[in-house]
Amino acid sequence: MRTRSLLVVAGTATALALTWAAPASAAGTVLTTGSTGGTAVAVGDTLTAPLASGTSATFYSSATGTSGVKCTGSQFTAKVTGNPAAPGTATESVTAHTFDSATCTSNVTGVLGVNGITINNLPYSATITSDGTLTVSPPSGSAIQATVQLRTLLGTVTCVYQAPNLTGKADNADSSISFTNQQFSKVSGSSLCFANGYFTAKYAPVTDAGARVYVN
Repeated sequence: MRTRSLLVVAGTATALALTWAAPASAAGTVLTTGSTGGTAVAVGDTLTAPLASGTSATFYSSATGTSGVKCTGSQFTAKVTGNPAAPGTATESVTAHTFDSATCTSNVTGVLGVNGITINNLPYSATITSDGTLTVSPPSGSAIQATVQLRTLLGTVTCVYQAPNLTGKADNADSSISFTNQQFSKVSGSSLCFANGYFTAKYAPVTDAGARVYVN
């Protein structure tokens, strides 16, 4: 009888030990590759994403209009700085956000073409929560800034726009990040530069060394 009691106690202790150890391995991390709950993305890894196939990045003069600049080539690059257990908030450093000027066009009256779009004040910090909310913020004391160079009959016009931050949404269905009508305000430029710019784009797939990234 005593031997049986000791076995029961030992079995209970083992079960408790396994229960205590399970959450650390079962919880997973906010960012994974391969699938939801897959392999944890390592701190220091670089994530990249081009525009989703068949889509454009647009910078329009109003949230409902179609006048402005459109590009079919764009990509962002970010370094993972924190990837805690899920649910939680992962952190990244956005080191590059580029637009291929050869793919950019403008339908603004008086504008013949787009010479370039440059994102300034990098790197930006970014957070992504388990519900897929992405927030991009500039360094302290600065702003998220886009410099747009337009080609006109009178030469190149430079338009500078700023935003306090950007908010996007991640979707595991296609490992995408979407920005919708993120408002920028003009801080300098001629009358050919519209007063406000509304940025919309979908980047997919977000990958880590070629493997799709998921948010948990």
